[in-house]
Amino acid sequence: MKVGFVGLGIMGKPMAKNILKAGGHTLRFYARRPEIRTEMEALGAEYVGQLSQLGQGCDVVFTMLPDGPDVKKVVLGEGGVAQGMEKGSVLIDCSSINPAHSREIAEGLAEKGIEMLDAPVTGGESGAIEGTLAIMVGGKREVFDRCQPLVATMAKSVTYCGPVGSGNTVKLVNQVIVGNTLGAISEGILLATQAGIDPELVFSILRGGMSGSRIMEAKLPKMIRQDFTPGFKMDLQIKDLRNALAFGKSEGVPMPLTEKVTQEMQAIADEGFGNEDHSVLIRYYQQLLP
Repeated sequence: MKVGFVGLGIMGKPMAKNILKAGGHTLRFYARRPEIRTEMEALGAEYVGQLSQLGQGCDVVFTMLPDGPDVKKVVLGEGGVAQGMEKGSVLIDCSSINPAHSREIAEGLAEKGIEMLDAPVTGGESGAIEGTLAIMVGGKREVFDRCQPLVATMAKSVTYCGPVGSGNTVKLVNQVIVGNTLGAISEGILLATQAGIDPELVFSILRGGMSGSRIMEAKLPKMIRQDFTPGFKMDLQIKDLRNALAFGKSEGVPMPLTEKVTQEMQAIADEGFGNEDHSVLIRYYQQLLP
């Protein structure tokens, strides 16, 4: 397939690289940073200087952007990606956004005869690099079946969830659980530390028990080392939780725990930690210590 890609950030760049690594596909991309252009061109990808040119001749275009308004602007805005896409081609949006925004974008593309899949990912930067992401997909089943082998070049699992917006619904559920679990881990490990128990010992015991999880494996060591080099930025976690709260409100679902954790995360982001890894939440709890 001929593939386009826009949004070559922490997640998008390794995802695009894995498409190239899989072979059998050509890749063109749009990027504003010169160093990304140099890096991707060295791998054989084709740079285009205008978003409106990205989709020309492409079977599929991927977007990996911060939030719904960004996707709408890049895809449907003046000079956007949709301008150059052909009827029958597919936009696969891997951004984590409000499902309502996914549906709005899909409707705008349908007017141009373009299909859409919403395909948010989970697995963090390491999963993007290793090609072991879990990708949840919403859209028409026949479009999913056609694109699944391409999407699978970036992932360990690719799961069809239902109509457009379903992928992002599942992703928001994931982010709610991740965010709230980060709060629980922070409280628990501080309790152990204040009681004089080595947090490394606690980790070695708990990781094999009921509370053990991929979140604990990835984030508790960062909390213990106070190493908050971003794998997933706090600002993005807050964005996802705010989308979850807005979607929950539209669905009539109360989410008091998520609301509290979101407020705590926003408080620590307001102190200048928004670009740190979301495990930096532990600093909020540390500040509450007497």
